[in-house]
Amino acid sequence: MDADIIAKQRNVMKEQSLDALVASSPENLAYTTGFVVPSQLLMRWRHAMCLVDRSGRTTMVAIDMEESTVKAHATFDDIRVYREFTDDPMREVAAALDARGLAGARVGVEMEYLPAGDFATLRGLLPKADFVAADGIFGKLRQVKTAREIDLLRRLSRITDSAIGGTLAHARPGMTEMEMAGELTGRIFAGGAEHFKLMIIASGERSQFPNVGPTDRALRQGDLIRMEIFGVLDGYHAGVCRTAVVGEPTEEQARIWDNLVECKYLVMDLIKPGAHAREVYRRFLDKFDELGLEPISFVGHGIGVFLHEEPYLGRYGEEVLEEGMVVAIEPLVYIPGRMGLQNKDMLLVTRDGCELLSDATDTDKLIRIG
Repeated sequence: MDADIIAKQRNVMKEQSLDALVASSPENLAYTTGFVVPSQLLMRWRHAMCLVDRSGRTTMVAIDMEESTVKAHATFDDIRVYREFTDDPMREVAAALDARGLAGARVGVEMEYLPAGDFATLRGLLPKADFVAADGIFGKLRQVKTAREIDLLRRLSRITDSAIGGTLAHARPGMTEMEMAGELTGRIFAGGAEHFKLMIIASGERSQFPNVGPTDRALRQGDLIRMEIFGVLDGYHAGVCRTAVVGEPTEEQARIWDNLVECKYLVMDLIKPGAHAREVYRRFLDKFDELGLEPISFVGHGIGVFLHEEPYLGRYGEEVLEEGMVVAIEPLVYIPGRMGLQNKDMLLVTRDGCELLSDATDTDKLIRIG
């Protein structure tokens, strides 16, 4: 458990006049406790929840079959275990609040995650409590990373980038997307990731599609290959995408890629504390528009326990960047019916600029295969 995260939660409770925060989603539970409860991701009714009160004391509510896992991964002031099929986890949450003298307190809960039936049960058990939506509070807290989070994301970014770069370095004409997927997953686990999400391997005409998985399609001369994956460690995500070409790129492909690389370095130059998210996007468009192609509505987004978090570097972005934020930037082009090129990197906002976290692969030129 990250003491700095608990301290941040205590501070926001004081600011928002809250007496406790209850993390219930897999993402905010990982954020609060520092680990993932395995089956919570698979079966929503298997609630795992962590209560933090204003004094910083913690209570974990967990299902009986994962009691040993929870105790092995973090230390809590109290652990309350419920039996599957016979016990209601909301009763344990209510009992934990009551034991802390918070039966009539102001408590932040995740309204966007907690099922309506469970919330109704909790409210019925504690009719004097004032339950307020804490989804936005958690989201704001997660934007600026702690030292532990930064170290984790720096390591995970390099693991993810190295896995993609290594896979593309060993790809050859005739190799199928599925075969590349096998190598990519092997490399990401061998590098130290615990899991991955949203693996995209799209070659040739399939490179135009934004979020598609691998098929039996074999690489052919002249193909573009878009390869993206989110490596996962302790519930945190690092998103990296690289584009390669089998053989030599066409003049058009090289021209587009040169623009995307210029966009990358432009955005990196703009990212610093005090920069406005929408202004970064506007300046990106000045360069991207030279291609005469349709842009997506953002060029970057925050990342952490969620794949996409605030701040969004886009046309609707209202955030001001702060030191300690981690963003994924992704200059990209999708040309319907023809091709797609994308370069996605992980960046840390530093005191006076930014640090490239995904620095294992040289992307200044299209990666060549064959």
